Amino acid sequence: MSPLRLTDIADLLAVPEAAPVALLCWALLWLPDLCQPPSMLRTAHVRIPFDDMRPRKPGRALPSPPHPHGTATWPHGTLLARLDAEARADLLGIGVPRRMSPGEILILQGSEESHLVLLRRGLAKVTASLPNGRTTLLAIRFGGDLVGEMSALDGKPRSATVTACGTALVNVIPLEQFKLFLRRHPDAALELVAMVADRLRWSNHRRTEFTYPARVRVARILAELAHTHGRRTRDGIVVDVHLTQQELATACGTAGTTVEKILRELRADGLVDTDYRRITVRDLPGLYAVSRLDPET
Repeated sequence: MSPLRLTDIADLLAVPEAAPVALLCWALLWLPDLCQPPSMLRTAHVRIPFDDMRPRKPGRALPSPPHPHGTATWPHGTLLARLDAEARADLLGIGVPRRMSPGEILILQGSEESHLVLLRRGLAKVTASLPNGRTTLLAIRFGGDLVGEMSALDGKPRSATVTACGTALVNVIPLEQFKLFLRRHPDAALELVAMVADRLRWSNHRRTEFTYPARVRVARILAELAHTHGRRTRDGIVVDVHLTQQELATACGTAGTTVEKILRELRADGLVDTDYRRITVRDLPGLYAVSRLDPET
């Protein structure tokens, strides 16, 4: 019997029914490696498209502006929120800090790189180019999230593009540094598996929503973005994620003209206002009603 490879696990992850087995296999494959001395760790050639890669001592967090939710609290579900205080400080202290400008690409689809990016502050959107030339929105990542883990696991080209939605502070982490981090904190490997499992579950949930009418799907995307990434102002809740109308359409699985019509109806109903790549939700409970979502869940 041939040995199990990371590429085999990556293929299993694409099959919802096999995903739990794939995640367990991934953990079993990595954890023995993490228990070896540093000299015995498997090596990998990492090409980082950032210069000035100065090594830093692990365990010393880089200075950053105060976190909007408090110095010790990160958004629920992010990797930093899952880690204990010691592991969190260690992860924040490795890699190279970068300040990304709005619209700047953190990870490019198709590139053959294996570094990871830790979002310390700001928002980023994950998109993928489709064969028909369209771009679809896959997810939104925010402070505390880790991106680029799939290529780090299977060595394949990037499957999506990650773009800063505004000014963002990140740590660019070479794969070898991340492996050493996991060796110092074995529990962090299990939390990484849990994070990947949550993302897979969210992806499966998103697939089931295509059974709803387009108006409901659009309202669901907008309500979720307002809930997770909204900024409350006098005019309503501003969604600080700069999306094109086409990205919103592909995320909802409908045509751009359909999304344009639905947004026009939502504006007429007083639920939202739209501007260039910005949406303000004026009536969140009303939007939840259209989306058929329970705001308490």
